[in-house]
Amino acid sequence: MKKPNKRKIINDPVFGFINIPNDFIFDIIQHPYFQRLNRIKQLGLSSIVYPGAQHTRLQHSLGAMHLMGEAITQLRQEGHYITLAEAEAASACILLHDIGHGPFSHTLEHSLVTGISHEEISLMMMKKINAEMDGKLNLALDIFTNKYPKKYLHQLVSGQLDMDRLDYLSRDSFFSGVSEGIIGAARIIKMLNLHNDQLVVDAKGIYSIEKFLVARRLMYWQVYLHKTSVAAEKMLMNILKRAKELASKQVTLFTTPALQYFLYNEIDKFGFENSEEALEHFALLDDSDIICAIKVWINHSDIVLSTLCKAFTNRRLFKVIISTEPLDEVNRVKYLQQYQTHFDVSENDAEYFMGEEVVSTDTYSPKDENINILYKDGTIKDIADASDMLNITVLTKKVEKHFFCYYKL
Repeated sequence: MKKPNKRKIINDPVFGFINIPNDFIFDIIQHPYFQRLNRIKQLGLSSIVYPGAQHTRLQHSLGAMHLMGEAITQLRQEGHYITLAEAEAASACILLHDIGHGPFSHTLEHSLVTGISHEEISLMMMKKINAEMDGKLNLALDIFTNKYPKKYLHQLVSGQLDMDRLDYLSRDSFFSGVSEGIIGAARIIKMLNLHNDQLVVDAKGIYSIEKFLVARRLMYWQVYLHKTSVAAEKMLMNILKRAKELASKQVTLFTTPALQYFLYNEIDKFGFENSEEALEHFALLDDSDIICAIKVWINHSDIVLSTLCKAFTNRRLFKVIISTEPLDEVNRVKYLQQYQTHFDVSENDAEYFMGEEVVSTDTYSPKDENINILYKDGTIKDIADASDMLNITVLTKKVEKHFFCYYKL
């Protein structure tokens, strides 16, 4: 019997043709855990603001894998020895870096499961796939957990200039239509080099890095932390928290089996680590489970759940007050009392019609890791010191905003 051809070419709208180079990578892509990412939007609820932002986490992961291949090729051209096994492992690692993401980005982490991050779930899923593939992901797991001696391979997966960031900035700006996020990913990769086992950028790439940092800052405030997206996410969180509260009282709710598992059980990190059932249910959970339930909950007898679900479905989202300080207690109580009176509910129930989010970001944090510039004489400078075009130190400043989200009566 003829062996099936697993060397495929994918036509990507951002980077053109992406090669699936071998059977190993193809088998990872075909795994149900990875295919689940095709049912999870990369930008969660951002399509409420930018209708074109409908791309998936699977597309992003394939793009990041493509860029990893380009980066490995570049480093080899600079004379650095990277084995075939290391290259394959790095590609597998970046392909699977987002595999533990729940529906709608981080919403699930704040409502249905507690005490465990998507990175930790990603690691659990990678270990499960590794067991099924007879240990073929051992090297990828070492790179993912930063235990492999060649530290720059981990930097390519998770660092200031990792392939994750280079893809999501390019992809998210493309699909959202926000041109401020466009970066020269190909140019940045062509400028990559190594110095003392650390990733560096050749001096002629300084301007590309400056543009990358500015684009990242603009994308965060214009897309990722857009006030309407934050309001929609807060509303979705409150819906899921309300559903969870009703489930704890054994109120009957329409759900898919995967969502039911997380609504009617208290699942935390211990639950994931000690129950294969938790991971298997999580692997079946995607955006459609949540949307499907919300559409049905519009007609639920609980006034809080039905009102929020109807508003969410029909885009009557929370309004937002942005300030540098939290909302004062007097105004907070005023909103609560309005909801209590209008809906004839308790103070606890009224809390679901509002919410607060502290939104912050620092575009470049040398405390985490430096972006180092390599000069021809072999000297190294941090980008904050090397840049003469603009004051990069401004981008290291942490910007914090308080978003008070509320249901408008």
